[in-house]
Amino acid sequence: MTGGMAAISKEVRVRRTALGLTQRDLADMAGVSERFVRFVEQGKPSVQLDSLFAVLETLGLELHVKTRRRAGIQQESRQ
Repeated sequence: MTGGMAAISKEVRVRRTALGLTQRDLADMAGVSERFVRFVEQGKPSVQLDSLFAVLETLGLELHVKTRRRAGIQQESRQ
């Protein structure tokens, strides 16, 4: 499980249980399979983003992308 996916899976599980939803409830509400919800909560790194966004939206969560302090790709100056 990657660091980013681990954080997402934890937030989804915590929020779902706080709302008193089963994995089946969340799947039905988000329009995804129960298996997909289980994969998200297990931190499977190969989930489809559109389905992940549907789950996050259903739970009232959103995903933020930000630049890391040490970027993976160094920008070269173009002259």
